[in-house]
Amino acid sequence: MAETGGDTEKLKRDPFAWVREKAAEAMAQSEHEAAETPRQMFLPGFDIGGFPNHLNRSSLIAPIARGRRKFHRQAEMVTRKDCVLEYTGEQLDEADGDLIMALIAFAQPFPLGTPAPLNRKDLLRKIKPGGIGSTQYDWLYRSMKRLREGVLFLEARKPNGSTRYTVGKMESFNILKDLKYDGESETYTYILDPRWVVMFGNREYSLIDWDKRMQIGRGQDMAKTLQRLVATSSDMVQRYALDWLKNKMEYNGRMRDFRDSITRAVHELERLEIIANGRIEDSTKGLSQLALWRTAPVA
Repeated sequence: MAETGGDTEKLKRDPFAWVREKAAEAMAQSEHEAAETPRQMFLPGFDIGGFPNHLNRSSLIAPIARGRRKFHRQAEMVTRKDCVLEYTGEQLDEADGDLIMALIAFAQPFPLGTPAPLNRKDLLRKIKPGGIGSTQYDWLYRSMKRLREGVLFLEARKPNGSTRYTVGKMESFNILKDLKYDGESETYTYILDPRWVVMFGNREYSLIDWDKRMQIGRGQDMAKTLQRLVATSSDMVQRYALDWLKNKMEYNGRMRDFRDSITRAVHELERLEIIANGRIEDSTKGLSQLALWRTAPVA
């Protein structure tokens, strides 16, 4: 294609403009192909409870109180420095997180990007211990709709600050790419974006003890959040700044109340032997932090 006079002037002002434009076009095409090409995801030793570490460390899913949910609009969520996560949609809670993990597990027999059928009762038995009735089915419908509307942008960074990969930059990434509900048969069919494979790549995911997760007591969602966080690292001793945890958990109350709540969550994880011990202590800089000791792996 011949250059126009405007293009020539643009190149004179910025000789690298054309290169950047072509690079952006290539990136957009690459992400489009990644979003549209079905991919099989195989996670060794995986049944249910697998989730990307970058999401487990973020405030995307939080132990929020019941009631009206905050609506995020391209909001930058709390993460570590090696990740940027923007989210549009209703704040997700730990029950939503359980549902996402179950949907990923139930989709395993099918390439991601292709329709997966969903038996409502089988799914609810996995994530809602106890009886199943209209209340649970209504919750499932609302939560599935919430996940379908949720949109992510994630940028993972290398230690030097350069980009490792991005998801959702050029083409939007919905937590659920597509969702259909047949009212007559009361069944769902859903599609997961193939780019979930990218977020699970390089073993950057956690495998959570699902049996113990389902034993965490009612009203102990903060313990569920800590369980997901602890699972992201193999370090036997983990320490997290209390201010960071408070923000990650979307806790808007007083710090002293948060300390009480986090202590109860630690005791719940100790009861279930998800951790061996945990306590609030001062860091070497005199700042409050939560120290957690993982249980020793079984020989």
